[in-house]
Amino acid sequence: MTIDPARLRAAYETVRDQLLAERDRSGHWIGELSASALSTATAASALAVVLRHGNDRYPPAQLRCQIDRAIEWIARHQNSDGGWGDTDRSLSNIATTMLVRAAFHLAGAADRYAAPLGQAERYLEAQGGLAGLRQRYGKDKTFAVPILTNCALAGLVAWHEVPRLPFELACFPHRLLGMLRIPVVSYAIPALVAIGQARHLHGGPLNPVTRSVRNLVLRRSLDVVERMQPDSGGFLEATPLTSFVVMSLAATGRAAHPVVRRGVEFLVRSVREDGAWPIDTNLAMWVTTLAINALAAAGENVAFAECLDWILRCQHRQVHPFTAAGPGGWGWTDLSGAVPDADDTAGALLALAHLRRHASDRARAAVDGAALQGVLWLVGLQNRDGGWPTFCRGWGALPFDRSGVDLTAHALRALDRWRDLAAVSMPASWTIVGGTHGDVIRAFRAGLPKAIARGLKYLARHQRRDGSWIPLWFGNQFDAREENPVYGTARALQAYRDLDLMEAEPAQRGVAWLVTHQAADGGWGGCAGSVGGPQLGVSSVEETALAVEALLPVRSQASVQHAVDKGLTWLVEAVQRGAHRVASPIGLYFAKLWYYERLYPPVFTVSALGRALSGLRG
Repeated sequence: MTIDPARLRAAYETVRDQLLAERDRSGHWIGELSASALSTATAASALAVVLRHGNDRYPPAQLRCQIDRAIEWIARHQNSDGGWGDTDRSLSNIATTMLVRAAFHLAGAADRYAAPLGQAERYLEAQGGLAGLRQRYGKDKTFAVPILTNCALAGLVAWHEVPRLPFELACFPHRLLGMLRIPVVSYAIPALVAIGQARHLHGGPLNPVTRSVRNLVLRRSLDVVERMQPDSGGFLEATPLTSFVVMSLAATGRAAHPVVRRGVEFLVRSVREDGAWPIDTNLAMWVTTLAINALAAAGENVAFAECLDWILRCQHRQVHPFTAAGPGGWGWTDLSGAVPDADDTAGALLALAHLRRHASDRARAAVDGAALQGVLWLVGLQNRDGGWPTFCRGWGALPFDRSGVDLTAHALRALDRWRDLAAVSMPASWTIVGGTHGDVIRAFRAGLPKAIARGLKYLARHQRRDGSWIPLWFGNQFDAREENPVYGTARALQAYRDLDLMEAEPAQRGVAWLVTHQAADGGWGGCAGSVGGPQLGVSSVEETALAVEALLPVRSQASVQHAVDKGLTWLVEAVQRGAHRVASPIGLYFAKLWYYERLYPPVFTVSALGRALSGLRG
């Protein structure tokens, strides 16, 4: 390498020590999600509607104060073009700007903020108004209909502009909903019901038979939502989803309903000191497993007994009421609103494999039992196309329910790491879901190799002609389609690396794509046009670290070595000037809601620099 090893080590140790210092008192990481104009606007709207329709839980003055603080925060974060982005580092978009405009009106602050609203109106007009919003989301009504509902409640859109949602379908068994092709993603059932009912009651269908049928299932479908609501009151721990449910039900005269009351409690409890809300409470499980796996990859001793116990406690042990997922998976947080998913289950399995090395014999038995259940859960989630979805198998109608490259690559790495689990002696004390110990082991031995082979075929089929892969849950705001091929390609290559397949043709094409799309400054990010063409946006710490790590296994190739050296130099210099503390909005929540996480840059940097140092020692 051309970079000075001493500089490399100094940069690595700086970020490593900072990452370790981020652990909380209980020993795991919690992280911090960015404040969100979108979340803050929806929360302010929800509280304003509740205040307007009556509230028997919180003093009106308290709600009024929180609404005003939210509006003040939003006003301070308007972009120069008159619009708002999802975070304070995001480009403006039509969805967030429409929600902000509705919040100003529902809060009774339109006159006071006439100038910012005038700028917002001009921005929305330039973006095409309602037609522009519909174009952004296409057939996916998961977010378009809630936005239009929010605007209708504010008197900015006529109710006939809001598409009707078939809320009565929520009464069907969950296993049938994927077959019914409902117009929202699997994890938006509460919004389907609440918004569908609001649209029905504010102007239902003219057909008297249809109206009568829907009236009959109003209470039954709302009972489904009530069963789905977690103890925290926040659906998925997500401010937007919870806010849409709260405002829709409150606007139909049910502000005192238990679902609304618990939702309001969640919103009041989760507001930050500056008056803003994040997109979700936290990603504690996700960032903890990312941190453990990054430190372990760098060769650090991850003898974190408290982390091990915490991860084991976070495994879901019962059928989940939200998605009907069976026991064995992990969600993104330890809070009650979490739902088991493919990405977090894969991350937990990888972390357990590292933590197991430093555990006692008794703890190892517990780890092996949890891992076996986790592996079986993950294999059972695999779609027919060979890829892995986020939450539910067989839901393929909408983008965020389909199999994803990033999810599939992560699942393959986890399954490969636990290939030898079937050879482990299984104590009779283990609690195994799905049959006897012998049945489970036979299923494990037969299913795991097939699942891995099918997953690899999925990755090969979904590689683009140029050699890149597109992820599901990460994007780049400078890309014309808001896609992030750097993230997707890097994650896919990590799977080929762990399965010792870097010489395979798809992996070599992915490597070539990363090398040719490195920015002139040595980093990755922004959006490259044609090879050698202009770069839009800027390189980010997250994307550069991921690209470098993905290329390290084949750095012996001359062209790759040059790219790796430039990338490492870029990262080291970023650490030296403190830029590794600045997170970029590359994360996507459902329906393309942007966020950034404060721990992503140090976690990804530790993994890349640590692996580079390990290579030097090797």
